[in-house]
Amino acid sequence: MADRSFLDWPFFEERHREWAQALDGWCALNLPVDHSDVDGACRALVADMGKAGFLKPTGLAAGEVFDLRILCLSRETLARHDGLADFAFAMQGLGMGAISLFGSPEQRTWLDKTRSGTAVSAFALTEPGSGSDVAATAMSAEKVAGGWKINGEKTYISNGGIADLYVLFARTGEAPGARGLSAFLLPADTPGFEIVSRIEVIAPHPLAHFRLTDAFLPDSALIGTAGKGFAQAMAVLDVFRPSVGAAALGFARRALDEALARVQSRRVQGAPLSDLQMVQGHIADMALGIDASALLVYRAAWTRDMGAPRITREAAMAKLHATETAQKVIDTAVQLFGGDGVRHGEMVESLYREIRALRIYEGASDVQRVVIARQVLGGAL
Repeated sequence: MADRSFLDWPFFEERHREWAQALDGWCALNLPVDHSDVDGACRALVADMGKAGFLKPTGLAAGEVFDLRILCLSRETLARHDGLADFAFAMQGLGMGAISLFGSPEQRTWLDKTRSGTAVSAFALTEPGSGSDVAATAMSAEKVAGGWKINGEKTYISNGGIADLYVLFARTGEAPGARGLSAFLLPADTPGFEIVSRIEVIAPHPLAHFRLTDAFLPDSALIGTAGKGFAQAMAVLDVFRPSVGAAALGFARRALDEALARVQSRRVQGAPLSDLQMVQGHIADMALGIDASALLVYRAAWTRDMGAPRITREAAMAKLHATETAQKVIDTAVQLFGGDGVRHGEMVESLYREIRALRIYEGASDVQRVVIARQVLGGAL
């Protein structure tokens, strides 16, 4: 049983504890799912979570604001039960984040579908020639009569190939670099949209490389103001980046649970493995890292929920520490399992594959270090 004592921390209100308990109960009954058909599993997870009401925090109705603590608690809980369920939940929020924050009333009607689980969303930022360097975005959006003509490619797009709509970022040219980007809402049935290839990764998720060739989007597809796409993307990541740390936290908690069960049941020379001081040292380090990550994740979430306009520093610290620590915790769990730890089908082996991508997406660990340093140095001037 995962440690839930952190829910008594002053970061949370009673509604957060009730939500976490309700979602944990749903997860216990419905997860994990069969991953043999990843596309089908993701669609089913979105539909089932939407029907149960657990996708509501992923988007905003008129007058609402994101409850980042709910988002983080949701991702932590889902990740502890099933990494694919966490993925499906997260992409409904990240995919529609720009619409929640900057969308027009017409665009916001899509939120009813993504929050209810009847539509799958995607966030299309990365390109073959631009990952962390968003300013190098090459996809172009040319103004034409009544709308925009879009050309270019995106890659490593989560939910690529199964999404019903994509929020994508393209160069509209108002200024050089990051200042010349805009965000658009792209329905998957838009003529000129083509899935070039599906991408297989170590922890199977639906990913794709796609191309737009003279795809026409009406003026109503532009999200907010032209030239503000970079700021919109960063605002979305500012909200959702701490939740990546929360997902890592869920993976780490599950690894610790698995390790505790292993060392208490496995016997060496007639005594439980947990009697060995070296093993106790590993368990202590795992628990310490998890608590430190939780404090950083929920500090970031609480700070934004209390009205901070930006949490750039807090979000970067939360994601960096939680993902790097989870990698260490899971690696230690694998080590404690011995040969069984690398056997396909063991939970710790699955966690080992799941955690690796979190140190890359939504800002790689080294990028987070740069962000933190700039924030600290800027505050010292």
